[in-house]
Amino acid sequence: MDAHPAPPPDALTPAGAGRTALRMERVIAAPPVRVWAALTEPELIAGWFPARVTPAPTPGAALVFHFSAAEGPDTTGTVTELAEPRLLAFTWGEDELRFASAPAGDDTLLTLTHTFGDHYGAASFAAGWDRCLAALDALLTGRESVVMDPSGELHERYVRLLGLDGGTVTTGDGGPSIRYERQLVRPAETVWAALSGSATPLLGGPPPPGFTAPGERPGPITALRPPRLLAYERPPAGAVRWRLGTGTGHGARLVLTADLAPEESAPDVLAAWRNRIEALAAELPDR
Repeated sequence: MDAHPAPPPDALTPAGAGRTALRMERVIAAPPVRVWAALTEPELIAGWFPARVTPAPTPGAALVFHFSAAEGPDTTGTVTELAEPRLLAFTWGEDELRFASAPAGDDTLLTLTHTFGDHYGAASFAAGWDRCLAALDALLTGRESVVMDPSGELHERYVRLLGLDGGTVTTGDGGPSIRYERQLVRPAETVWAALSGSATPLLGGPPPPGFTAPGERPGPITALRPPRLLAYERPPAGAVRWRLGTGTGHGARLVLTADLAPEESAPDVLAAWRNRIEALAAELPDR
């Protein structure tokens, strides 16, 4: 049985100016002074943080986050708050990270707040931080860190936990439509293959069943750019559009829209497309 109490649910909150704050709490099995060392000493930071950081954080210091060539270019940030041993905050590119610690018996309650602009990327960030914070705890307790792919099942659990699996209804010049945005865990080529199955989509032809919601009677394909775009007529409402962008870099970012006919129930259409997207998302980690 785990000696630590179960952490409270991780959560998203609006942060103003179109930004989102991800808040995560973990009990680390070490006193605050040791946790502080792991937050501020570069040789310890390298044991759990997603990048090597130089120099050691000091008030107002300019930081450099070093990555391998395969991971991407280095980025920079600035220390914005530092109060040993309870608070460290700094920018990381356009994002903000805040680590607040408090004694929890012989252990430390560590609260991470990550503020960013990509709301639908939150599950990727949460899955990554989940692994980082587990590695931090392992580092300070001398346990072997268990490496888990943050882009698979863990990512999908955070999609549900953080409420990122719902769609919206929007109204534009062409009338109402439903919209889903979802970070996926595999690249666009893999997602396209899952959607197409054994069929090869052709302009003017029918869309493969994977691109349609249950019970739909789709019209012909009107736009096609594999593996990024497929649109088809949706009589009598208008069109369905599948777009696969780059997202967080962990996989493709799906944006799906479907026009609504005046007589249609938006909740029913939302539910039908949610079922289709959930089935797709459940299939991808195994591919």
